[in-house]
Amino acid sequence: MITTALLGGSFNPAHIGHRHISRFALRALGVDELWWLVSPGNPLKAGAKDMAPLVARLRSAQKMARRAPIRATAIERELGTRFTVDTLEALVRRYPNRRFIWLMGADNLAQFYHWRDWRRIAALMPIAVIARPGYNGGAQASRAMGWLRKFVRPAAQTKEWTKWRPPALVLLRFRPDQTSATALRRDNPDWHSAFSPQPVRDPVTRHMID
Repeated sequence: MITTALLGGSFNPAHIGHRHISRFALRALGVDELWWLVSPGNPLKAGAKDMAPLVARLRSAQKMARRAPIRATAIERELGTRFTVDTLEALVRRYPNRRFIWLMGADNLAQFYHWRDWRRIAALMPIAVIARPGYNGGAQASRAMGWLRKFVRPAAQTKEWTKWRPPALVLLRFRPDQTSATALRRDNPDWHSAFSPQPVRDPVTRHMID
């Protein structure tokens, strides 16, 4: 079995904070590789006027992932999925030789109960939550955490996650980079113009994304 961590997001743009968190998770979880799921469109950010084209965001993520066991993919475009629960179900079916673990920041956990079928997500695969300053209190007090708390595993057992039966949650302590995609867009609204609009090959599906 190939162990694979999954980190979803808009990557609008990808930045060094994504890389730092991912490299930390690779070590903490002992996984073979990590996939950045570059979303064609985030349902919780529908209609965002500053969302760059998918090709630019994918190129940005691939550049940031260089020389690391990280693969930036727009596989959701091929799967035709829009919600995380549908994406994860499709990945589990499509890659039976892989064991997946879902990564999210504490900010996502705080609003996890807004996600479609969030309990189903927790039942599909283990979840690793990475601490984020300013969000940890809200995450601990969230409605989702009220349900998930009984499934929390000790941090000392993190590398044994492949033996866990979902639902299973582990909290990872990490002092993340303070880089913000929002701040990067504010400072450079046209950041995506630095990336070619030509189709780019997806490293997971091997298909061209345009």
